[in-house]
Amino acid sequence: MSQDVQLDSVTMRFGEAIAVNNVSLTIKAGEFFSFLGPSGCGKTTILRMISGFMEPTSGVVRIGGADMRGIGPNKRPTALIFQNLALFPLMTVAENIGFGLEVRGVPSADRAKRVRELLELVALPDTANKRVTDLSGGQRQRIAIARALAVEPAVLLLDEPLSALDLKLRQHMRAELRELQRRTGVTFIYITHDQGEALTMSDRIGVMSRGVLEQVGDGPAIYDHPETAFVASFVGETNRFAGTVAESADGWAVVDTGFGRLRGRNPRRLSPGDRATLFVRPERLTLGQEENALEARVSHRDFEGAFVNAFLDGGLTVQVPHLGHDPVFVPGQAARLGFRAADAVALPTAS
Repeated sequence: MSQDVQLDSVTMRFGEAIAVNNVSLTIKAGEFFSFLGPSGCGKTTILRMISGFMEPTSGVVRIGGADMRGIGPNKRPTALIFQNLALFPLMTVAENIGFGLEVRGVPSADRAKRVRELLELVALPDTANKRVTDLSGGQRQRIAIARALAVEPAVLLLDEPLSALDLKLRQHMRAELRELQRRTGVTFIYITHDQGEALTMSDRIGVMSRGVLEQVGDGPAIYDHPETAFVASFVGETNRFAGTVAESADGWAVVDTGFGRLRGRNPRRLSPGDRATLFVRPERLTLGQEENALEARVSHRDFEGAFVNAFLDGGLTVQVPHLGHDPVFVPGQAARLGFRAADAVALPTAS
């Protein structure tokens, strides 16, 4: 049965360095939760504290309401899948999956039955007698998941398990993982620096930077309503208009920028005189929009199949669908653009 995971003011220090700084969070039972952030932000440290491979310097980890202090990895209701999968190359697939059950003293007939069930679950029923070295990368991923699920964990922890796969296989495995999580109902806690993985698979995402949990929310909330400049910059592409708040009223802010006065949402209640950056997604900049109008010369374009990205002076990027003809955004020519105030957000300028 899946269980919730609570982090209560969890901090992890290594000497003077703070890897995780006072993180409090509840991950709900049966949820697919992802920690998203760049290398060194503390996300893997959190995973290791949940699994029991590290004890927090301060704070408490609870699983299913039980305090995990002093409880080692082998006694916790968790299973951890490492980046390198850690499968045993000299064992067959069935032996790999059944290893944890054998260690726990489960009789061979019961182990064999459980292995068959798990191979059906991960859609690899005919691989029991193969060596893991004979499998493809995606198949090995599924066997690693089957082995972790064999011991019936309440919480499955995944440390960037798709990072070594090529793009198409990663995209395929995203769907596989999400479907497996739905079918098993196990709480999944997933670590990644890949925003595409987090946005497509997760019920909720925790974005981390320098040991701090910057924001928690579902994909649309993280993408459309970032709460900090780091989240706005890290999740998805964005245009930045730095400046000073000139006016602030009724949830809106007007910011003096190098492109003139531009208006956007003001969730942090910035006041006149505050330093701020207005963030706008490339797909929200449109031609001929009169609200927040601006003009810039087209530098160059990148064709990406379904989309065309146009790069303009001043560091602006515009993304438009490729419809078979692209008469606009001609390099060297000026383009008149704009965006709705509702599509922009003013946030304190990152220090």
